[in-house]
Amino acid sequence: MKKDIILAGVGGQGILTIAATIGTAALLEGLQLKQAEVHGMSQRGGDVQSHLRLSSKEIASDLIPEGKADLVISIEPMEALRYVNMLNKNSGWMISSMNPFNNISNYPDLELILNEIWKLPHYITIDANKVAKEQGSVKAANIVILGAASPFLGLKYESLEKAVRNIFASKGEDIIKLNLKALKAGLHYTEKNT
Repeated sequence: MKKDIILAGVGGQGILTIAATIGTAALLEGLQLKQAEVHGMSQRGGDVQSHLRLSSKEIASDLIPEGKADLVISIEPMEALRYVNMLNKNSGWMISSMNPFNNISNYPDLELILNEIWKLPHYITIDANKVAKEQGSVKAANIVILGAASPFLGLKYESLEKAVRNIFASKGEDIIKLNLKALKAGLHYTEKNT
């Protein structure tokens, strides 16, 4: 098993929580893991990205070469476009929220951004904010995106559920349940749309 994953978004959207959840699930399955993060101006709404490499064999580098990512998981559509070049052109999947984070005055037209994503051979776009709100809180949009990406991770869904329990354990049972619902809602969306 080998998966190379790029996580992308804007500071404060929960990219590092997604990385920690995937990493925890991978470790629960006895996989090797390497991760590299760029936080940049994350506290000011800047670009945040993470390279996450999972494998059943030893991993030499924590960086994913251009054109080799199996997945780009993005919580922000314009940030998704920033990493299109990282996707494997034949088999890579783009999983992205359709909800923009308008942190610049000249943010491009959302329809133009989504049309570029929709030109890719393999993609899932989801209104993660709406789905998360339906589960109880828009703050769980990142976990909705993770759920939407879950069929492509090469991990058991049960491992992701255990990882969510571990990651949110200190927040209490209500937050754990909210995030488990968000994870499942994302999964159901992908199952209906692929």
